[in-house]
Amino acid sequence: MKVHWFLPTGGDSRDVLPDEPGAHWRPPSMDYLSQVATACDQLGYEGMLTPCGTMCEDAWLSTIALVPVTKRIKFLVAFRPGFLSPTLAAQMASTYQRLSGGRLLINIVTGAEPRELNRFGDWLDKDTRYARTGEFLRIVREAWSGEPFDFEGDFYKVAAATTRDVPDPQPAIYFGGASPAAESIAAEHVDVYLAWGEPPDMVTERLERMRARAADHGRTLRFGIRFHVITRPEAADAWAVADDMLAHMSPEAIAAAQADFATTMSEGQRRMAQLHAEGTGRLEIHPNVWSGIGLVRGGAGTALVGSYSEIADRIAEYHELGFDEFILSGYPHLEEAYWFGEGVMPILRERGLLEQLAHGSDDALVSSFR
Repeated sequence: MKVHWFLPTGGDSRDVLPDEPGAHWRPPSMDYLSQVATACDQLGYEGMLTPCGTMCEDAWLSTIALVPVTKRIKFLVAFRPGFLSPTLAAQMASTYQRLSGGRLLINIVTGAEPRELNRFGDWLDKDTRYARTGEFLRIVREAWSGEPFDFEGDFYKVAAATTRDVPDPQPAIYFGGASPAAESIAAEHVDVYLAWGEPPDMVTERLERMRARAADHGRTLRFGIRFHVITRPEAADAWAVADDMLAHMSPEAIAAAQADFATTMSEGQRRMAQLHAEGTGRLEIHPNVWSGIGLVRGGAGTALVGSYSEIADRIAEYHELGFDEFILSGYPHLEEAYWFGEGVMPILRERGLLEQLAHGSDDALVSSFR
């Protein structure tokens, strides 16, 4: 099993809404991003998902700048394929692998709301964008093969597409999307299919369907799931943090976010919105799965909330369903990376679900100077 964290290139805070009183906004400076990245590097996280969009710093540039200050952690770089030529993307990824020592993972993001896509000059409808993604990924894969590749499709025409050298290893391709068009592309082209943190009864059917769709192409998929996390030694303390976070979400902010989500073109966002349709009660939709973050935040809107042992149990439960990769985050990302990394990850290692740290044990001796 692999556990990843999130690199907050759009900034960070103690609350979901950074402009709420007491949120203590942290800009995405090189100093702060380095703190988060080096902490995750030392704690043993596998990689760091880095988002894309006009509200974030560029994922390619932000992460390559962090390679020299980290030692082993990988960077899961999100980008939208329609905005680069596939051969250029293959070249960038190939170069990144050589310069970083093989620490690049790729997250293909086809979807977004029209206002975001239009900022980049992309006006295609949803199904057409996914069809373009399929051609894009085929060219990227072949350009990495070491053999020049010719292709002519509906969106791209390339002659002798290749890169300076074959990337070693080839970057794994991650991809999420809940629509039929997205599932079709994932089944044929990607390595890791991602879901947002839904209750087991919602995601089980998707896993079964995606296994069957991939098998139709003679392929198998790995599966990943995206959660926020709030964990403390005692469950009551974790829930107190969640309750305080909810208390800082004003009714006006919740109403504005829900009105925005009601017009979404994203099937995944629609599914997230369903999870808090009953209002602002406890919002625990499955043991230790809390949908409160999705009241005001787009995208991943659920959090694992509970004690260290409870969160380890929930992760083991989702792993048993078929999820091998967990992409987590918290508010703020630096402190929550430590709470999870020092509290939950040792339990997962004890259970044999995570590899042991290569650079030392979880119970290394520390001097008390007495």
